[in-house]
Amino acid sequence: MQTMHPTLLIGPGDWDPQQIPREDYDARLAALWRDHENAGGAIVYGDSRNHAALAYFTHFTPKLEAAMALIPRRGEPQMLIGGGVNMLPAAKPLTFITDLTPLRNAAKSAADWARGLEAGTSLVLIGGEAMPSNLRSALDRALGDGIRVESGDASLHERMAKKSPIELQMLREACAILDVTAAELRRAARSRESATDCIVKAEHAAVRRGAQDIRSLFSLDGGRTLRPFNVPIAQNHDPLQVYLAVRHNGYWADGFVRVANDELQRKAETVLRNMVAEIKAGLPCRRLAQIADASRGMLRPHSLADGVFGSSIGLSLNEPPFLARDNDIMLEQDAVYSLRAGLIDASGAGAIVSSMVAVTAQGTEILWPTGPIGERS
Repeated sequence: MQTMHPTLLIGPGDWDPQQIPREDYDARLAALWRDHENAGGAIVYGDSRNHAALAYFTHFTPKLEAAMALIPRRGEPQMLIGGGVNMLPAAKPLTFITDLTPLRNAAKSAADWARGLEAGTSLVLIGGEAMPSNLRSALDRALGDGIRVESGDASLHERMAKKSPIELQMLREACAILDVTAAELRRAARSRESATDCIVKAEHAAVRRGAQDIRSLFSLDGGRTLRPFNVPIAQNHDPLQVYLAVRHNGYWADGFVRVANDELQRKAETVLRNMVAEIKAGLPCRRLAQIADASRGMLRPHSLADGVFGSSIGLSLNEPPFLARDNDIMLEQDAVYSLRAGLIDASGAGAIVSSMVAVTAQGTEILWPTGPIGERS
């Protein structure tokens, strides 16, 4: 799901080696070099909106200005930090990288560093599409024709989709926070509090449980469309349809919550249960769309759960691959998916429900909701 994001990211983001040891990051880099055998180094870019790859390799999350990691195949990496010299002390706890310098003349600094790599090797660029156009153009000019650059985004997405045991535990913890957040939303909605109060109280519950970031969307038209929270809404809404996402230790959990007890809700939950029941490694995601179509009867699919009805989730809310009815992407072992089902009834009212599912060697683990689907709607 696409949501508005805050101008300044908040919440704790320090690297804790007890949570994710340095050896895990070394293993991720070793996989990068296996995917790019001729590479002598990698440039990894991230900003406050697009930083999953940067966090994956360095733990660093840019909270305001961008950052760029310069990672050699052999030797210690360095990081260019936005915000000038005064930001370096605040940046140090966010990563295990000790060589931090300001992000000034970034293109020239990166090109000078790249020329010091082993002769004859290539350079992997990750996050290049997220760079501002002026920075990307300057980097291309600075690198010139003497350095062969290859994109590392596609192979990295495949690696990031498969979660390590530590990552899976991080996602479980994020789902526990999401569960508390959704419970507070339901409590406020059932007390007939305003839409504003329901969302604010849910977000406060997430912060109390240690969420680094919270995103929300909600409906004012009976669940047909979702909008961001930007102005106070004094009235209550029944049913109340909300999308919630929380981040913990860098990992996201998200879910659609609809506070209602009507036939449309029950039907949407049935569709979702039927989809989740069939999830296994090797299943084409096209098959999940077929299951949804067979389960919804005469009801129309909701636009937010029709063409694309889910994706991988982890350090980003929108990790590839995206689950869509018109492709044959196979669900993979060790991946975690956020999956949704949605319906529109004859009156135009909508209902969207969702689940987060891990595909493991032992089978399927439902990470969220923590209870049976539909138990607390």
